[in-house]
Amino acid sequence: MRKDLDALQQDRARLFLEIAEIGDFRRGSISETYRRCGKPNCCCASADHGGHGPQYLLMTKVEGRSHAKYLKPGAELTRLQAEVKTHLRFREMVQKIVEISEEICDKRAAALPEEESDTTALKKTSRKSSRKRPRAR
Repeated sequence: MRKDLDALQQDRARLFLEIAEIGDFRRGSISETYRRCGKPNCCCASADHGGHGPQYLLMTKVEGRSHAKYLKPGAELTRLQAEVKTHLRFREMVQKIVEISEEICDKRAAALPEEESDTTALKKTSRKSSRKRPRAR
C-alpha cells in the first residue's frame, strides 16, 4: 500500500528521531573460532575434538584497510557485540530513510504541473548545424 506524502514525511521524521537516540555503535563483525594448536599430544589433535576456543575476533575495514582485534570473553566482548548489533540497526534505519526519501521525491515530482521544461526550451533555441563550415582565407 502506497502512503501519501504527509505519512511518508512523518515516517521519515520518526526515523530521524530514532537515529538521534540510537546510542553508541561501531562497524565491523565479530567472529567466533575454534583452532587446533598443532601439538601432536594435545587433546585438540583428535578428530572428535572441536579445537581450542572459542576465540573472538573483531574485524573492521577502515579506508580500505582491514583491522583485527582479539577479544577476551567478558564485559568487553559483550559491550562490543551490542555495539556491532546497534550499527547493523543503524544501517537498516538509514536504508529505510533513503527509501522513504526517494518515494517522497517521486511523489513531489509527480505533483508538478506538466509544463514545458527548461531543457526542452533550451533544445529548441540552441540548435546549431553539425556541419563544419569552411575556413575563411
